[in-house]
Formats: sequence, C-alpha cells, structure tokens
Amino acid sequence: MSTSAPIFTDPSHIKDALRDDGYAVLRPQDVAALAGCTLAALRALEPSWNALALDNYLKDGGRYRRRRHSCFVQDGARLTQTAHRPHWQPVEYNALHGGMHRLFEPVEPAIVAQPAWQQLIRALADACSQVKGSQPWFIEAHQFRIDTTDGIGRPTPEGAHRDGVDLVAVFLVARHAIKGGETRVFELDGPKGQRFTLEEPWSVLLLQDARVIHESTPIQPAEEGGHGHRDTLVVTLRAGGFLDPGA
Repeated sequence: MSTSAPIFTDPSHIKDALRDDGYAVLRPQDVAALAGCTLAALRALEPSWNALALDNYLKDGGRYRRRRHSCFVQDGARLTQTAHRPHWQPVEYNALHGGMHRLFEPVEPAIVAQPAWQQLIRALADACSQVKGSQPWFIEAHQFRIDTTDGIGRPTPEGAHRDGVDLVAVFLVARHAIKGGETRVFELDGPKGQRFTLEEPWSVLLLQDARVIHESTPIQPAEEGGHGHRDTLVVTLRAGGFLDPGA
C-alpha cells in the first residue's frame, strides 16, 4: 500500500478513474465547478454541522458520533426528497450495525432548500449516470460529526467495508484540532491500496462501491486534553431502490 497526500483527479477524467481505479479524488474548487455553484455557497452549509443529533445506535457504547440523514430520488432532471425513512444496511455490508432500522433526525429543511445542496446532489447523480447509465438514483445523504468526546472517535467503527450501493461520495467538510482520520481505499479483489488524509473543506472521495472497500482511521485530539472533531458529508447513490430488508 502506498502512502501519500491525495492524488487529485482531473475533473474531465472522473468517469475513467471510477472505471479503471474504482475511485477518484477531487479538489474543492473542482467539486464546486462540478456542482455549478461557488465554493462559498458550499461553505455556507457548514454551520449546520453544529446542530447534529447524537447517534444513539453505536454498539460500542460510544458518544463520539453525531449525524443527520435524509433521502432523495433523482429521476431525470427532477430531484425529490422522500418521506423521512430509517437507514438500513444488511449485515453483509455492515457487520456492526447491519440489520437495524436506524431512524436519525433529518437534514434541516433550510439546508435541503439551499441551491448549493441541491446542485451538489444532482451533480453526483449525473456523475453516477455517466458511469452506470442514465436511470433514477435513490440517494441517501448523511451529515456526520465524529468528535473526541470519548478520547478517540471512530469514523468507521465497522472497519473497512462496502455500502451496497453504486456510488459513494465522502466529502471532508471540516477538521478541527485532531490528528488521524486517514482515508484508506483497497481493491476489493486485489492487493492494491491507497491511503491519504483529506484536509481541505469540500474535497471529496468518490467510490465505485462494487470495486473497492474503504475506511477512515480513528481520530484523537491534536493536543492532550483537547477536544476536536471531523465533519463529513457522505452521499450514497443506488439504482433500483433504497436498501430495504423486504427488497
């Protein structure tokens, strides 16, 4: 496995990178250009991460994760928010929390109404259609804050995993007074891997979920006795419907 700073993908080569490598990494300015909005408009969403609700489903007993969750469908040019629904994954994809209906507080309506939010979701659906073909996309958006309340915060307590979807987007929104939080991407059926740390707000890791597994390492306070956090926006897109135990 090689260790380096992120090797950013030329925006014109996103499709090729996802097809050939299973992942792509974009700079913040390229994310804004892809969404058709300004970086300032994306950064204006950031205060909403200060109002996330505690995740009470953590099986390790931790109190280090806060989150909100909402679902959408992109069908052609139309983006629709669905009725609020639980998040569910099979145990095959999440051995720790799979098989549970986890109902989180929704993303705040004022955030969903922001043009930058909607433009970002649409841009991801368009990128997914370029790789997988144009079709309706069933989208889940997760706002996360992992903090050091317990001394260590675990962005992916389930370990290296897939999500059971077509495309995963992991946006780094903020890092404050922490160390750790390294991103790791591994080939699903091969020896290759990459590890790097996203540092810039609104840089993003795009993953073709069927090709790779991924994780983020735990975070700790940058200084002993300090308190820090790592904020991300994770968006998943899936063809054919949302993951559901009855499907």
